[in-house]
Amino acid sequence: MSRARWHIQSEGETLTLARGKRVRLDVAAHTQLPDAGRARIAHQVRQDMWRALQGLKGFSPVVQVRREAGQLHIVAGGEIAGRFVRAKVEDIIQAMLDNPARRARWVNSARTARRAS
Repeated sequence: MSRARWHIQSEGETLTLARGKRVRLDVAAHTQLPDAGRARIAHQVRQDMWRALQGLKGFSPVVQVRREAGQLHIVAGGEIAGRFVRAKVEDIIQAMLDNPARRARWVNSARTARRAS
């Protein structure tokens, strides 16, 4: 899916990536990363979250990235239109956010993109 189909809202140090303007977090997990390109991180987290939850019907991902004190504070989750078990879905998202290989890939890619622009 192209990036053009995603709504990006930037308010101060917070960037929100969602399917549309309405942002609802039925489920959410949190992490922190070193400072890097917020939009690039948001897109990559969204892609990996989508892959991890692709079997969850009615899922619409939301990623918020806030820059604060040299860190990126990330909230990943989204809206779910249908039945789900909150703890199970949040555990899947948290495991994805805590994966060391993914974290390194997100930061390296965002830093590379930031230097190129």
